[in-house]
Amino acid sequence: MDGIEIVREVPLTPEEAWARITDWPRHARAVPLTKIHRTPNGFVARTGVGRLGFDDPMRVVEDDPPRYCRLVKEGRVVTGCAEILVEPTATGSRVTWRESLHVRGVPGAFAGLERWSSRLLFGRVLDDVLA
Repeated sequence: MDGIEIVREVPLTPEEAWARITDWPRHARAVPLTKIHRTPNGFVARTGVGRLGFDDPMRVVEDDPPRYCRLVKEGRVVTGCAEILVEPTATGSRVTWRESLHVRGVPGAFAGLERWSSRLLFGRVLDDVLA
């Protein structure tokens, strides 16, 4: 997967880390101007104010609790995929988040900026939901 990888080691059991990381609406606490609601096959993140904004629908395409999850972004604005892996450690769990995303209309020359902003955003989400 081309994109970013973020790893956090936490003093949580794999089951607790999994429960927190897959509580999709909880992710919105760390993403400004965003609300998340579940759908039958995943969830939709709505970012914006009033009518100004966009939906980021995500479908869970692989789910192996409490170990692995793969999501596909199916929006008009943001495309890509994410993988979440939870592994037991001697002191808790290691959570690995891999994300590859692209904002439609953004030229490839800005891929580095997309990766930088993804690392910042998803690192913040991980830190918040795993705290």
